[in-house]
Amino acid sequence: MEAWSINSFELLKRLLNDPRVSKDPNQHWPAFINGEIPQEWPFFIWVAVSNMFTAYGEDHMRLRKLVAKAFTPRRTAAMRPRIEEITGELLDAVGAAPAGEPVDLRSAFAHPLPIEVICGLFGVPEKSRDGLRRTVESVFNAAAEPEEVAATQVALYGLLTDLVSSKRAEPGDDMTSDLIEARSEDDGSALSETELLDTLLLTISAGFETTVNLLDNAITALLTHPEQLALVRSGEATWDDVIDETLRWRAPVPHLPLRYAVDDIELADGTTIRKGDAILAAYGAAGRDPELHGDTAADFDITRPTRRDHLAFGYGAHYCLGVSLARLEANVALPALFERFPDLALAVPQDALEPLGTMLANGHRVVPALTAPAV
Repeated sequence: MEAWSINSFELLKRLLNDPRVSKDPNQHWPAFINGEIPQEWPFFIWVAVSNMFTAYGEDHMRLRKLVAKAFTPRRTAAMRPRIEEITGELLDAVGAAPAGEPVDLRSAFAHPLPIEVICGLFGVPEKSRDGLRRTVESVFNAAAEPEEVAATQVALYGLLTDLVSSKRAEPGDDMTSDLIEARSEDDGSALSETELLDTLLLTISAGFETTVNLLDNAITALLTHPEQLALVRSGEATWDDVIDETLRWRAPVPHLPLRYAVDDIELADGTTIRKGDAILAAYGAAGRDPELHGDTAADFDITRPTRRDHLAFGYGAHYCLGVSLARLEANVALPALFERFPDLALAVPQDALEPLGTMLANGHRVVPALTAPAV
């Protein structure tokens, strides 16, 4: 499938806020409308879902207002004690590893924390959490084989359908129950069944996979840039500086499919994005745009004046609703980890860290670390 990859920070920012750019393939992508996109395509679920992620115009505004009712500042702020509790439990487990034995900080810390947080928020039962984690990981696998794509869709919607059924039978103080009950202030309408399931897919998957990679990248960045960690420990920089520079330097989702040109869009260099063309938001490349960040754009520097100039959470109408929760989790987890283990170090050379191998996620397969110096 051909698409325009937008790598320039300024151009991407402009297009993300341009009303001539849509996320609705049913209206604005001829290849999808004409049935040319097979369901086994690894990105199919990213473009075919029916939620605010793929909505356009007034339909997007309707869906976003309904979903925003569940993402209240009160609920996010109230999660801090639980996030601190989960963080402490995970660090206890990390600290219990035998002396001199490496611990995979991705699977033991960066991964389970956001999963527990988001599953708690949505009232996902314990028995369903492992299955949900596996299916969401598969959704982010851009290299998935057709058989895996098909099986993932069946399994994922089965889990979400079961979750909705259980919450209809026994509502709770959770976001799933809130989304089921959410009503439009204009006409009292609720999310359709398809919109409800697809909204849960969006909010749950985005709520943990992206935060997993934020934590993974922040941890590995600080362990491979000790001078930057020293700035935080001395008070010369803050954990917010670490978070923003990590988001800029290694966006958790480096590419986000897809958007579509509603009309011909003429660019400053004379290039024309034709009506119906697909557009790929290259957040990872935009975060390292030398036009904005200079010759050191590829360097990790938490004192960089432009560290907050990134698009990792999107921009414009589709700006991420869960940004406050992701920042809260990182602001709790990162200082707790480095305070608990002041001698934390990678157990392998930096170049031995293996990337996930998908264009949809920036992270590592494992992050082996030693919590104390080898004796």
